[in-house]
Parts: sequence; structure tokens; C-alpha cells
Amino acid sequence: MLKKLRVIAASVFFVLLTLLFLDFTGVLHKWFGWMVKIQLIPSILAVNVIVIILLAVLTVIFGRIYCSVICPLGIFQDGISHIAAKTKSKKKRFNYSPAIAWLRNSVLGIFILAIIAGISIISSLLDPYAAYGRMASNFFSPIYRLGNNLLASSVESIDSYALYSTEVWIKGWATFGTAVLTFIIITVLAWRNGRTYCNTICPVGTVLGFVSKFSIFKLVLDAEKCKNCKACEYGCKASCIDVNSKCIDHSRCVSCFNCIGNCKTGAIKYTRISVNNMKVDSVSGNSKKDNDISQNTDNKLLDVAVDNNNNNNGISRRYALSVAGALAVGGTIKAQQQLQADGGLATIEDKKIPARETPVVPPGALGLSNLKKRCTACQLCVSACPNNVLRPSTKLQTFMQPEMSFERGYCRPECVECSLVCPSKAITPITTAEKSSISIGYAVWIKDSCIVNTDNVPCNSCERHCPTTAITFVELEPGKRNSLKIPVINKELCIGCGACETLCPARPFSAIYIEGNVRHHSI
Repeated sequence: MLKKLRVIAASVFFVLLTLLFLDFTGVLHKWFGWMVKIQLIPSILAVNVIVIILLAVLTVIFGRIYCSVICPLGIFQDGISHIAAKTKSKKKRFNYSPAIAWLRNSVLGIFILAIIAGISIISSLLDPYAAYGRMASNFFSPIYRLGNNLLASSVESIDSYALYSTEVWIKGWATFGTAVLTFIIITVLAWRNGRTYCNTICPVGTVLGFVSKFSIFKLVLDAEKCKNCKACEYGCKASCIDVNSKCIDHSRCVSCFNCIGNCKTGAIKYTRISVNNMKVDSVSGNSKKDNDISQNTDNKLLDVAVDNNNNNNGISRRYALSVAGALAVGGTIKAQQQLQADGGLATIEDKKIPARETPVVPPGALGLSNLKKRCTACQLCVSACPNNVLRPSTKLQTFMQPEMSFERGYCRPECVECSLVCPSKAITPITTAEKSSISIGYAVWIKDSCIVNTDNVPCNSCERHCPTTAITFVELEPGKRNSLKIPVINKELCIGCGACETLCPARPFSAIYIEGNVRHHSI
């Protein structure tokens, strides 16, 4: 039954965690946001001691369960490997291969040095959670939204508005290309060799592999019962079972329990190893005699579990999708309230991004330094932003980390979604009251671009939409009757929300734009 329980748990976890990156209603994060906060690397960057200890204890007791149940990239690889097994006629898919210790340790060393030195591009690319997050946010999300829009069009034809259309666009082509390349590499490796990425490149796999050497429960190969059929070895996607020497490399074993189902002689058991005399006891604590008596019964149960595996996969997928679908429909009302749009004429020309000397980063990030040091570039905040303000950076030093730009919307004072979903505390949680007083930047007026000067027409759009009254208007020609008015900006009151930049009618560049603050401060 171990494999069945593992498959059900991993399937539900994987589907719900993926939907966190795809959901644009914001409801799923309230219920399942904790799933991203128990990922190892974000927990380390957030200095979440409780989660780190829990994951360490979990590994010490059960081995690398994290890799087969919690890590989304690991579960994704299992899914690809499972599909490959169904489409290939080759029964002997895998063989034992020695661990490439020098490569694993070298990558881990580079990863640790990158975190210490603040080279975020390296640590972001190697973090398995962030790698899958970018795949989901940049590659899967547009496909998901297109499907949503098709369903919305269908239900609208029958006068139902349970679903609504949402904008589909690529937030950053460089990040999109990185996500696609990651998807191709991971898929090819998993299709051909199962868990090769996890056991040669992934720094999380290397760390947990070291800890799992000392785990209490392990898979043990009984030499007396083994018939050298190598069924366990041929089905081991981690390539860690050596039947010839009757050994299992526990540093690479991800506790998927496939080998137990493949073994027809009961030679492989998931057992507790005694610290004193290394005596092998059963998981339930039975004596050796009781184990021998119940051997045939155990084998029959395992065979039934293997035979019903496909059915269980189907059940778990249907269950997870039904739960997620119900929550998504329940979040429609909230999402519709968030997607409020200002009235006005249709945009004639798309706005272009101004050249900012200092990037604008979200409220709660504290400043450029904190965001750069802690962010894993998983893109969860970008996916969760309901105003289309956040997008991945293209700068080398902060590659794929979130930046704010205001061509499609502005950072509404009542929205704190990005701060609530960030698992690494690169964006710390804030309240709406706190956000209204945090200055993330300041407005800059471009005289030669303002339509008051270029078209000689009155306009007070920036003043009218400023939430902190940081913009006031003065006469362009003092003392002259019916003089046009131009904006004056009080930087002490400006919070950098971008409302003025977004709603400025000047095209293609706004006549007023936001420059970022290196360090955020309260007004």
C-alpha cells in the first residue's frame, strides 16, 4: 500500500501546487498557499526554522519522501517517466549506475557560493521549486488561460457568467525562453533516464541524499530471498539498486516504492533499521517471526496495489481537479471585483516602457537588496498579480526576478497579493494600511511629452487619480486668464503606485513615470 499512498499524495499535491501558479482568482492561495512555503530552498532563504527542521526530521525518519511527494519538479519527472513507461515496449528501462559524486558535490558547492555571494541567476536556475514555478507560470499559464477563455466564451453563449475571459500575454520573453528550455531538458532526461536530474544536478537532492543515509526507515534488499531477476533494478528510476552486490544507494533513493511492487519474491522491504545492532524490523513493529508468517499476505497486498495503480492515479487526479475546480468557481466573484477598470476611450497606441534608472520593486520587498538576496524567481508573485504590474526582469543581476511596470495597470493601494504568496520573504507580508504609506518610488514629469504642452489642451488625469494627493496643478502661465495648468509633484507624498503613469493619455511614452527607490520608506 505504500506506493498507492505515495502516488495519491503526490498527485493531489502536484495538481494543487500547479494550480497556485495558474489561478488568477486569488482564492486557492488562501487554502493551499502553505504548499509553496514548505519548499526547502524558499524556507532556507526565508530563514523559516520550523519548516527546515520539519523537513530535516521527515528525511531522517522516512528518507527522501520530500523529493517524491512535496517537490513539484520531482513529481513532474515521475509523471513524464510514467508516460514513457506506458509508451515504450522496453521492459528493462533502467540499470544501476554509480553515483557521480564529483558532479553532485560541485553543483551543490556552486549553489551555496551563489547564495552567499548573492549571484541570484545561478541559485534561481538550480532551485527545483523555482524551475518548476517558471515552467508553470510562463509556459503552462498561457495555455491554461486560453482554455479558460474558450470555456468562458462557451458559457456566455448560454447566458452564464460563471467564468470570465482574462488577458493572455507573455510577461517576459527571456523568462519564457528559459522556462521552455527547462521544460525540454527536464522532459528529455526524465523520459530517457527517470530521476537523472535529481541525482546529478539538483542541489536539494544532494543535500537530502546525504541526510537520507541516516534515515530510520529504509528500503532493504534481502540477499536470501533475492532471485537475481533484477525486476527491481530495471524499474528503479533513480538507478540506485545494484542487485549484483545486493546494495541500495540510499543517497539517491527517492522512496517511490516502485521496487517493492516489482519484486515478486518479497526480497525488498521498507523497514526500520535499529541503531544498536542494525536489526531489521517491520514498519509496523512486528517481530521477525511475525514478518515471516505474514510474508505471503504482504506479497498479495502489494500485487493488488500494483495492479490497481492506474485506477488509483485516475481517482487521485479526478479528486484533485474536482476540488480545484470548485474553489476556482468560488473565487470568480472576488476576481471580478479585483479586475476593475477605469473608464475612457480605447487606447490608440500601446504604451512603451520608459528607461528607469532604478527598477521599481513591490511594496513589502523593503528594497532592491532584500529582493535580490532572497528571491528565487519562481514567478508566483507575477502570476498572482491581478493588475498585470509585475513582470520578470531582463537585467543580468536580477534576471527573472519581479519588477514593476505600468503599461497595463498600476499597483492598486488595496492589493497586497504578491506579499501574501511569496514563500521566501523576498516580499514580506504587509497589510493594505501599511501599503498605503510605503514609498516604493516617485513620479517624474516629462514636460516635453505632456499633452498640455504638445497639444495645448487641458489635462488633469494624473492629479485626479493620485491616491495620496502627491500631484497638484499650477498655472502654466501665472497671472494669465484661463491659463493651462501643469503638474507639480511632492516626492514626500508619492508612494510610486504608478496610477499617474498608467492613466496618462500621452503615447507611446507617458508624460509622467515612476522611478524606483533603492530602499523603501514610509511617508
